[in-house]
Amino acid sequence: MTALRPLPAAAGLGLGVAAVFEPGLEPAGPAEAAAAASMPPKRRLEFLAGRRAARRALRAVGLECGEIPRSGRLPVFPPGRAASISHSAGIAVAVARAPGRDLPLGRDLERCPLPRGAARLVLGADEEALLGAGAPAWSVTELFSAKEAAWKALVGPDRERPAGPMGSLRDLRARPGGDGLRVCARAEPAHAVRVRVVRVGAGVFGHVVGRAGAPG
Repeated sequence: MTALRPLPAAAGLGLGVAAVFEPGLEPAGPAEAAAAASMPPKRRLEFLAGRRAARRALRAVGLECGEIPRSGRLPVFPPGRAASISHSAGIAVAVARAPGRDLPLGRDLERCPLPRGAARLVLGADEEALLGAGAPAWSVTELFSAKEAAWKALVGPDRERPAGPMGSLRDLRARPGGDGLRVCARAEPAHAVRVRVVRVGAGVFGHVVGRAGAPG
């Protein structure tokens, strides 16, 4: 994962990675401690690794950050700081904005491939051709990760929610664009982001690299 840092950096993003088995994985303050205390052991380690990954991502863009409390399930960052966190199979990854940049934030790590049968939970009928034998052909895992990253960028706490229904990943539409995918809200096609997906071992890492223009 750390070898991927140049890719988010090219988009003005910092990348942070942490693992649940790292030593010294402790809360950074009382708010984190209170949140962690209510969690079962496995979830507690994921939570703390995610906070560590977020602090590393922020440090990669020149920003320090203490504890990161939460509101519901969402992290709450101090003013001037923003990051997005994902966990998969004991690894946490985060991306953070550089100061002064107005970039959408979204990322998703999937270390375990999804079966082809999961496509019906992710894709609409008009997207099934993306799984074909043409070039490029995308796997279900890649498309899930791209849509999950886009969902977080389009619907997350510091974004403007698109008009219309947004109940599942099928309410987003993906299509090839540049060196990745353009993902938009079906109800509002102009509300779109560009997503890059890269392979990480048997899994994938999807991250939003910017806003997308109007559909062509």
